[in-house]
Amino acid sequence: MKASTPPPPPAAPSGTAVPFDSTAQLMTEFSTQLGDRLSRVRLRGLPPRPPAFRPSEAPRPVRPPDAPRPTLVAVAHGSRDPAALRTVTALLDRVRELRPGLAVRLGHIELNAPLLPDTLAQLDGQAVAVPLLLARGLHADHDIPAALADAPHLVTRLARPLGPHPLLAEALHARLEEAGARRPNAVVLAAAGSRAPESAADTARTARLLSHRLGGVPVLPAYASAPTDDGPPGTPLSVPAALRALAARGHRRPALASCFAAPGRFAAQCAAAAPGPAAAPLGDHPALARLVLHRYDQALAARGGCVQDTLGAATVTV
Repeated sequence: MKASTPPPPPAAPSGTAVPFDSTAQLMTEFSTQLGDRLSRVRLRGLPPRPPAFRPSEAPRPVRPPDAPRPTLVAVAHGSRDPAALRTVTALLDRVRELRPGLAVRLGHIELNAPLLPDTLAQLDGQAVAVPLLLARGLHADHDIPAALADAPHLVTRLARPLGPHPLLAEALHARLEEAGARRPNAVVLAAAGSRAPESAADTARTARLLSHRLGGVPVLPAYASAPTDDGPPGTPLSVPAALRALAARGHRRPALASCFAAPGRFAAQCAAAAPGPAAAPLGDHPALARLVLHRYDQALAARGGCVQDTLGAATVTV
């Protein structure tokens, strides 16, 4: 005997709520009506949901091209000694190796080509003049600024001379060691010299820096351009006078540190007077090349002129 199936509930008149015989039917009807009303709200003017952001579709900022770095114009003194030009050229080759892409040019104050005005005439844009001089004096304070002023087509800056600086003392120390003066008991620091008092002050500071590197060994500054005879107290000493002063203190064979960037008459004259080891000029020593770049960077960072050094340890980015 088959079980009878209950008949469906009668249809309700229009406008009359339909009775539900289970909770499931009630929930189904509720979901249907809710979805229908939400769809009507969206169709009546709510803005559509924006598309998801994709970083790959974002516009990329346009980076302006890097401005060219100012040309480094190394200003050498010049010499009739043919080895001087070769030495300065080797130094600038080392500078280029340390800073690839930097334009480096050479100009001389006198005696050698190219002269500084000729080098400046061939440039455009910006330039930084770095004197390959080891102290202040007439060339650094007058001659080079005058040449820059005569090149109005350029935007120029003038760096400090290379000395005094710890990197200069490092190069002097290394040249002494190469000459066999690893542990000298005294040193004469031979420099070109100048009538400018700033030159003597700079050379004296370099002598103190070198003495510090040597562990307190006495270092006496002396000048190739000073009179050979001893002058009044406070007068800059010539190399022979400095040697006599050290001999009077018991130092009969002091070493000679050559505070010259390149070979020349003064460097040869001072070395010939030394009774002990005589160092070669600084030339293309790596510390000197780093110092050239340090002075270039200093001039770019300075506002309105040269900056003074705090004679501490130098951090040089090349």
